[in-house]
Amino acid sequence: MELGKGQKIPLNETFLTIKFQRPDSALEIDTAAFLTDGRGKVAGDEDFIFYGNAQHNSGAVTHNNDDSIDINLEKIPRHVEKISLTATIYDADKRRQNFSMIRGAALKIFGMRGEIATFPLENFTVETAIVLGEIYRYKGTWKFNATGAGFSGGLAALCNNFGIEVKDVQPPPPPPEPPKSKINTRRERTKSSPPPREDPPLPKKVELRKGQKVSLIKKGSSLGEIVINLNWSQPEQKSGLFSRFTNRGIDLDLACLFELKDSTIGAVQALGNHFGSLEYPPYIALDGDDRTGAVAAGETIRVNGKYADKIRRILIYTFIYEGAANWEEAKGVVTVNCPGSPELIVRMDEYGSRKRTCAIALLENVGGTFSVEKVVEFFDDSEQMDRAFDWGLRWTVGRKD
Repeated sequence: MELGKGQKIPLNETFLTIKFQRPDSALEIDTAAFLTDGRGKVAGDEDFIFYGNAQHNSGAVTHNNDDSIDINLEKIPRHVEKISLTATIYDADKRRQNFSMIRGAALKIFGMRGEIATFPLENFTVETAIVLGEIYRYKGTWKFNATGAGFSGGLAALCNNFGIEVKDVQPPPPPPEPPKSKINTRRERTKSSPPPREDPPLPKKVELRKGQKVSLIKKGSSLGEIVINLNWSQPEQKSGLFSRFTNRGIDLDLACLFELKDSTIGAVQALGNHFGSLEYPPYIALDGDDRTGAVAAGETIRVNGKYADKIRRILIYTFIYEGAANWEEAKGVVTVNCPGSPELIVRMDEYGSRKRTCAIALLENVGGTFSVEKVVEFFDDSEQMDRAFDWGLRWTVGRKD
């Protein structure tokens, strides 16, 4: 079975082997597993399995010399709700490497009777670490989620996301043994290391391709404020006898659907005056309503990064409240800004649709931050879009005051 991003499958076998496979060997890749509780955090350093801590004390998870990971689901401790499987590039920043340099990589899941599933991994840009997939409990059974979400910052950033304090040791000279409360994330290498370089700066902007996911960078204990902005243009005004009938502007509304981790769902939009709140659920707020497209700042949705761990997913969308459905003339552009991350640009560059609603980008919580995926898919209305993304809201006709 070949899996797509976000696809979930049941795991009907007890003994599994997880392998990160790729056709080339130019980059040094390290795999790891984080055994986390319901909050997405490890209980202690012993729940982080990698080359420096090759076997969990329960015997449930083992890291092998070939970087494959063996899992015995019957031995998973009761406090563990999820096993996050990851891959990182060794010394990525100093070597100026990232996962865009890898082609044809895949995560493969094997059981006792052979291969169960393959998850192709592609469309990465600046990422140096990937959450490959997640094995999680669901109503007393185990399932696999094909995640494929990337991070910058390597293994240290992943460890911080999952609640582990990292001590990064730099050879040579041989370092003293790190304190027991710290994790040494440097593997001893037999070949010589490259000369140290300054860390390369992150790109200031990344323009997403359709289906591409890029994760926001989490620095410290929480994300900063996430600012999502929509700007668009008005069609060229024509002169003439019938101009007052043909010169009709476009009123695009920026909005979002949200799902919190307590299963609360809803929408933030000007229609119906559902402007949201930053300090109270849903921790998402719409700044205002630009009915002309002439306001330089456009329309903006803000997400309070302090409460990212309470939000499961956000679907950013826009709909034409007034005017003809002419997306090509509107030239809509959505930007996503978060402190410490490159500006992400999503262009509404698919035209020809006369449908009035467009799902633009999907933000999904992965390890305490958000992956941002370009969607740009058109629908007749918000209710049709809701069904396509399995949100579950009930919709009624509304209007602006």
